[in-house]
Amino acid sequence: MTQGQGEQRPPSAHGEGGDWQRDVLRELGGDGPGSGRPGADARRAEPTLRLVHPAPARPGTTAEADAGAGENASAPHGTPPHAPHGTPADAPAEAPHDAPAGPAARDLAPRAGAADVPRPGRPAPPAAREPHLPAAPAPEAAPTLDPRLLLALGSPLHGDSVSRRTGRALRKLTSSVSQDVAEQTRIARALQQPVTTGRVVAVTSIRGGVGKSTVSALLGRTLNHYRHDPVLTLEADTALGTLPVRMGAEAVRWTVADLAPVLHPSMKLTDVTGYLVPVSDGGWLLPASRGQVGPPLDMTAYRKVTLALRRYFAVTVADCETLPGEVARTAMDTAHARVVVAPTTAEGVGATRQVLDWLARLPHSALATTVVALVANTPDTLLDGKTAAGHLKDAGVTVVTVPYDRHLAGGGPIRTDLLAHATRQAVLRLAAEVMERAVRVR
Repeated sequence: MTQGQGEQRPPSAHGEGGDWQRDVLRELGGDGPGSGRPGADARRAEPTLRLVHPAPARPGTTAEADAGAGENASAPHGTPPHAPHGTPADAPAEAPHDAPAGPAARDLAPRAGAADVPRPGRPAPPAAREPHLPAAPAPEAAPTLDPRLLLALGSPLHGDSVSRRTGRALRKLTSSVSQDVAEQTRIARALQQPVTTGRVVAVTSIRGGVGKSTVSALLGRTLNHYRHDPVLTLEADTALGTLPVRMGAEAVRWTVADLAPVLHPSMKLTDVTGYLVPVSDGGWLLPASRGQVGPPLDMTAYRKVTLALRRYFAVTVADCETLPGEVARTAMDTAHARVVVAPTTAEGVGATRQVLDWLARLPHSALATTVVALVANTPDTLLDGKTAAGHLKDAGVTVVTVPYDRHLAGGGPIRTDLLAHATRQAVLRLAAEVMERAVRVR
């Protein structure tokens, strides 16, 4: 019986007849009886597809080849070996209808399924490896303020009185608009300067209650408003600081000490932000405590967290403890820019001058990257502001005066739309001076 009429072969072990290797080669060569493809008769005169001799076995596949040879020796004649990944071995692989019958088609037979067979002993590619993230139990969320205090908190006041806002609106009609636009453009350019690596801005003071956390919150919100990259406000003071309240956070869960053992180099920004508190108007917050008195922050934990988070955030504003605390001194020594908050009092300005003299004695002369925020906490100050600013400038630093603001003095969450006009301008200038110095450091 001729080849075109078909041959009767004994059935294989899988229930179908025929030598499946020869059928595959015949279909790939295009000279099968039922190919029906144009030009099939013209190609019959050409030599049929030649078998490709198998390449020498690789060292990693010697055991696999020996196991396969043992199985084939015990199988009946004509039974194909088991195909990988559950593919039926007796089902012949169909070649694409547009596959050429030339040399390109010769490689199809020996390469079929070779890429899908895993080689023993070969490690998985880096993309397939699961990063080992240390598992840590999630702490309980704690409110930043007692709900009864929130109900007792009245409506926030505007920083400017109605008469002052009215007078400023009238002065705008006769003032130079071009001059105001030029100043705002200069400040915006300073705030939006690109950074090569994450910048850390440390904010501290000589004692508590002078507005250190308030200045930190204002800096964090201002930088987040003007910059297009992520900004983090970090609390490094565990002594029941007010930064979460000033930032408008309703509850806190993870702290700096909790995040220190969790951080891993393989984490992405989306993984890190899961441990942070999102701020309502943008940005992120990492508190230092959950509203309870606890142990002080470890210096090692602070350095590990700030160094690791610099990979994800362009600017980190660190609200440090008061000087001369250990974490505050470490933060002032390792930050790219520093802000020392001083009250507009005689003793406050005198103590701040001593801090500036200490900064001048540091090995890398930190005065060049230090800005003093002279804050007025009462509407009627006894100390002359110009004299106080001049005394601090003699140390070689830039001084930015932050005037009294009714909205900030009332406490509670800060609403930037209720800030006084003079306060807003002072905060913008302070943030611009800080970024100018932070970008300058390499």
